[in-house]
Amino acid sequence: MNPDPHTDKAVKKQKLDVKTVFISDVHLGVPECKSAQASHFLRNTRCEKLVLNGDIIDAWHLQRSGGWNKGHTHFVRTVLRKMEKENTEVIYLRGNHDDVLDRFLPLKLENFRLVNEHIHQGQMGPYLVVHGDGFDAVTTHHPWLAHLGAVGYNALLRINRMYNGWRRWRGKPGFSLSRWVKLKVKNVVSFVGRYEQQLQQLAEWKKCRGIICGHIHSPANKLIGATHYLNSGDWVESMTAILEHHDGTFEVITYHTFCERTNRQPKGDADSVVVSNETKIPVEAVETPA
Repeated sequence: MNPDPHTDKAVKKQKLDVKTVFISDVHLGVPECKSAQASHFLRNTRCEKLVLNGDIIDAWHLQRSGGWNKGHTHFVRTVLRKMEKENTEVIYLRGNHDDVLDRFLPLKLENFRLVNEHIHQGQMGPYLVVHGDGFDAVTTHHPWLAHLGAVGYNALLRINRMYNGWRRWRGKPGFSLSRWVKLKVKNVVSFVGRYEQQLQQLAEWKKCRGIICGHIHSPANKLIGATHYLNSGDWVESMTAILEHHDGTFEVITYHTFCERTNRQPKGDADSVVVSNETKIPVEAVETPA
């Protein structure tokens, strides 16, 4: 029996083709890091520029407990392969968990740059790109408390992994304890709101149309006042990234949405977070600060 050519065409694997990819908070070295999914996403996405916006490597966890594995090495090789085979420009911004890179700032090697902040020239204006830890008072003024918080967060992730194993055994979907805490605890919600507001003010001060950040593991694509605010989320729980399309629009995309668009089978059994601001916001809607 001959295969149906229409069916074959429908399931043909594709690659995403975009202008720029922004990805942050992969946390290579942490057992809960979704390096296989992140590598799968990057390997099958063509882009002119790749911005690695901080905390790609979790040096804090590596110094405490180790944990580097082959999957983490594969992610690094995927990035290097994009530079070599696809001539992709790579911009690496240091975060707080990979602050060991401070001693090398700034660094430029052919199509690779290591910087503290970056101005991305969008189709309709400049976007300020920062990791965002400079607007976290705990990270900035109480680093010992930030390290303690990281230990607690990693412990919560381990508990969550066991809990989700039990839920899947019972046929139920995964559940994120840390995301539930972010949504329910008033102090956390207030912190996220202040964080977004401060970054919006920084973008205005720098006379940029938008701000692109990470750090708080909360993907977002929205307007705050006249400023386009984008947060790339993370690859520990959210599995999200920011795309700049060739028409100049920006979009926060989840890993599972990427798999649907490219007709690919997702790696692993972890679920992406639901992104409420998935719709594309045209840059024409963003006003230039006076």
